[in-house]
Amino acid sequence: MNWRMLGVSVLCVALLALVLGACGGDDAGDDEGAPSDPGRAMSDGPGDGARAAESQAEAPVGDAAAAPDDGVGAEQPESTGGLETPEPDPRPEDTTFFQNYGVNPQVNTADDNLSTFAMDVDTASYTQARSSLLSYNALPNPDSIRSEEFINFFDAGYEPPTDGDTFTIHLEAAPAPFGEPGSYLLRVGLQGRYIAPEDRTPALLIFVIDVSGSMDQGNRLGLVKDALEILLGELREDDRVGIVVYSSTPYVVLEPTPASEFDTIMNAINALGPGGSTALAGGLELGYRMAQEHKRAGQITRVVVCSDGVGNVGPSGPEPIIEMISGAVDDGITLSTIGFGMGNYNDTMMEQLADNGNGNYYYIDDLREARRVFVHNLTGTLQVIAYDAKVQVEFNPEVTSAYRLIGYENRDIADEQFRDDTVDAGEVGAGHSITALYEIVLHDDASSGVVATAYIRYQDAESGEVVETSQDITVDDLLPDFSDTSPGFRLHAAVAELSELLRNSYWAQGGSYQATLAFAQPLESAFPGSPDITDLLEMIRAAGRLVDQ
Repeated sequence: MNWRMLGVSVLCVALLALVLGACGGDDAGDDEGAPSDPGRAMSDGPGDGARAAESQAEAPVGDAAAAPDDGVGAEQPESTGGLETPEPDPRPEDTTFFQNYGVNPQVNTADDNLSTFAMDVDTASYTQARSSLLSYNALPNPDSIRSEEFINFFDAGYEPPTDGDTFTIHLEAAPAPFGEPGSYLLRVGLQGRYIAPEDRTPALLIFVIDVSGSMDQGNRLGLVKDALEILLGELREDDRVGIVVYSSTPYVVLEPTPASEFDTIMNAINALGPGGSTALAGGLELGYRMAQEHKRAGQITRVVVCSDGVGNVGPSGPEPIIEMISGAVDDGITLSTIGFGMGNYNDTMMEQLADNGNGNYYYIDDLREARRVFVHNLTGTLQVIAYDAKVQVEFNPEVTSAYRLIGYENRDIADEQFRDDTVDAGEVGAGHSITALYEIVLHDDASSGVVATAYIRYQDAESGEVVETSQDITVDDLLPDFSDTSPGFRLHAAVAELSELLRNSYWAQGGSYQATLAFAQPLESAFPGSPDITDLLEMIRAAGRLVDQ
């Protein structure tokens, strides 16, 4: 399946749901899909996560694959300059939209030895789950869990490219610490080249800010203001900022203004107040009109939506918005979405808007996350180094018997489209890393040979040329024990297992939060002082307590 077409159809459903005033689809607790199910339509509510991690069916072996950052981002957050992280929203009502994309099946290599997916650097699913567990003491909705976003939240610490390359490929495998006995866990890691902040292309940022009444809950708008103040402090003098807001009607607050005029921009932001309904369509249209009128050759032009995702799309339905966002990509205008708040939150729409706009999707739950997105990752958020980036892993059927990709269900690309450069795939920013984990099973007599070959293909943003490169991993490369792996691999294994448990994956039904915690606790000494590791351990503890209640 072409994941872009899937994304467009899902976005249509999400936006139409808003037009109709829907509060979600089927109750997520009514039907637990089998591993090969294509996924239910949208579900609603963070409270559905109380289901036990069980499955009603035996594990099938699929005929084809369902889909296609060694360290932590452990750099200590700097002072927020006196800014206070707002109190979380009151316990949210069951009105949050999520999309269930199913769970990848195990695939026999005799049936299909190729796994192909678009690269993805979104992280919103992880921060949403963190907020639910640590701020609300509630299990996240299983449909909100996208395993790849859990894994890619953590900086992989891979060695960066040299000699002008755009990516390096890192492969590592060892006996799996979780899952099927006798299986191996294979990590496919990609590291994008870094660009120094002073070498980044100047940017025009058009902020489209939701100031509707729902943004008053839990001081969501206050967190938007504080987050944007952090961002403005990182912009260069040759960057420009424009502001459009929307509630019952959209309007321009600030025409594009040099970022050097910090006080002027912040005064406009601080004057914003919540109220009214949510004219999302009008806000996007006005923001894109401003971007079109003020874009310049040789600059980044990015529309940035700051919202809780609630809105209406106008009387003409969602298609004109989708066409506008997708069409503007050809004019060099991309879209990022930044989510705020819990409850009355449309995760599905925020993710798919960013996907159709060739941008990225983040969820900010506190000022530390705002600093991670807007300070430590700003260049990567804005400066694209690769367009239509795809991964294809070819498993050697003479050595590898079966495989299962963890996550990337809604990033699937048909195997035969890997070398079709007209197919829309993923965009990767400077310094970003992408990690995919596979559970693999080897033939009993496999003693030598290539286990798998990882191919990547992308259009280089600087040269415009399409580049393809690959790397093998052999039986001789397999580590004898998982304790021999790098700390980053152990971290990725722990966070992947947490995601599988939280989404009630069939493949984690033999696991437990207690076992995951025991596996993850040594990470504290591997990454001393990392607040991200502290949060991860607290999330596992919280989930275990909630399941036991």
